[in-house]
Amino acid sequence: MSRELFSRNADLKRLRDEGYYVEVVGGLLLMRHVPYLDASGTVRRGTIISSLTLAGDLTQRPDTHVVHFAGAYPCQANCSPIEQIRHQSGSYDLGCGVVAQHSFSSKPVEGYRDYHHKMTTYAAILSGPAALVEDGVSARVFREPEEEEDSVFHYTETASNRVGIGALAERLSAERVAIIGLGGTGSYVLDLVAKTPVREIHLFDGDVLLQHNAFRAPGAVTLDTLREAPKKVAYFASIYGAMRKGIVAHDHFLDEGNADTLENITFAFVCMDAGAAKRAVVERLESIGASFLDVGMGLELDEGTLGGILRVTASTPERRDHFRANVSLDESDGGDVYASNIQVADLNALNAVLAVVKWKKLRGFYRDLEGEHHMTYTTDGNLLLSSAA
Repeated sequence: MSRELFSRNADLKRLRDEGYYVEVVGGLLLMRHVPYLDASGTVRRGTIISSLTLAGDLTQRPDTHVVHFAGAYPCQANCSPIEQIRHQSGSYDLGCGVVAQHSFSSKPVEGYRDYHHKMTTYAAILSGPAALVEDGVSARVFREPEEEEDSVFHYTETASNRVGIGALAERLSAERVAIIGLGGTGSYVLDLVAKTPVREIHLFDGDVLLQHNAFRAPGAVTLDTLREAPKKVAYFASIYGAMRKGIVAHDHFLDEGNADTLENITFAFVCMDAGAAKRAVVERLESIGASFLDVGMGLELDEGTLGGILRVTASTPERRDHFRANVSLDESDGGDVYASNIQVADLNALNAVLAVVKWKKLRGFYRDLEGEHHMTYTTDGNLLLSSAA
């Protein structure tokens, strides 16, 4: 995808044609081997790093005049710092192995026209003093970029890096996630997980997509699609396959006879009813040492209004004992509130959000000081309760 960006966009192509060593890493535009002077007057080379604003695979006008820089603070020929561009200094982990020590701010009166304008302006500011000290030194090194990254996305993911959370998103990248059950809640889990850089997403469900599913799933199912009655996993794999790779559709239910399909899964969202099949899934996930989350929703129609409880329960290799105390694995006798089959899209979505947030906590994306492994949300009173066990 990165190579295509340079062929499709005149500003990026011009940078390479002129000999600058530029590449796209994650959602960042990098110009490497930029010469500058350090405080001792020594010529060194660093990397200018810019966010990248795209509409699909087409660059837009830069959304900020600020850049990051990997290297020491650049100096003038007299070894004094270039104060005109000073912005902030520190340590900035921008993700994908890109770490910067400084950010610079230099804004033309009318802003930057494009990325060629932006990157060459900063390159000139930094390399100018170095050229006074060493003849012929330049950021135009005329070197071919190294092999480009292989992303799970079909187009460059620019959301994380532009807000500085690329390094956090990387913590999810090695995951092989299973979503077991694509009813209302499971489909919203997919919608959220698909937008993270996980390596694989395995979908398990044997049902076909019918009318009632369309009203409790993300997006809008067309009438023609409903007439075809596709398998749920095939439909959702097709929808989210337009955005990313690594979605694997399993058009069958999991039970004791095929739970070994989960062998290479690192994390699972269990969105299925209680019973022997669920017990087999839970036992298999435990046996392979996978962490997983079980979601539940129980709503009742009483005196003309709906009310009930949403539940998210985590199970990790370090903490298993609480799970069966909070999650039923047996067929319900009808008296359990969680057995009610009433579902509405907003609560399906909320249940999925609570589950995905907890997954990200377990993987270090979100802060998790309490380490709760069981939570419930009660619609009456907006009561959210959580406990470590």
